[in-house]
Amino acid sequence: MALSKPQLYRDLAEQLAALLANEANRVANAANAAALIYHGLPDLNWAGFYFREGAELVLGPFQGKPACVRIPVGKGVCGIAAARAAGALVPDVRRFSGHIGCDPTSRSELVVPLIEAGTVSGVLDLDSPVPARFDEDDRIGCQWFGRGVRRSPPPVFGHFARWNPLVGDAILMIRTI
Repeated sequence: MALSKPQLYRDLAEQLAALLANEANRVANAANAAALIYHGLPDLNWAGFYFREGAELVLGPFQGKPACVRIPVGKGVCGIAAARAAGALVPDVRRFSGHIGCDPTSRSELVVPLIEAGTVSGVLDLDSPVPARFDEDDRIGCQWFGRGVRRSPPPVFGHFARWNPLVGDAILMIRTI
């Protein structure tokens, strides 16, 4: 019997907490998180992190095809999510004129901002070759996932997948009309 999405996200959050429990290196933790998400969630063709450096998001650990290395804050789905400190869900990236297409097979995208001390320190980016792959359950799951990690964060990894308490439940739905 397949797990429900909420149960799947709970299981992934528990697995990630165990993986991060005794490790403080951000790159190692991001690499394990990307691998766990990529192999744990169905219908993904990319899962990874971008970390903010000034006015850009710079590619971090990921799973999937090679990716864009630098994304300006405010550009593309990841950059918009970072600029607004809010999650972004795009049901069909081909209908979003601002999409930065690193993999032409991607059809939908979900981006979660990583907030540290009230500032966006990066984003978690999930892509799928399936149109409208991400839904409210995924939004809630990623939010729960972030809160699950926050319960006992290792010292350097503590900002990963934290939600800004001011916009914690907010998600930006980018219209593709």
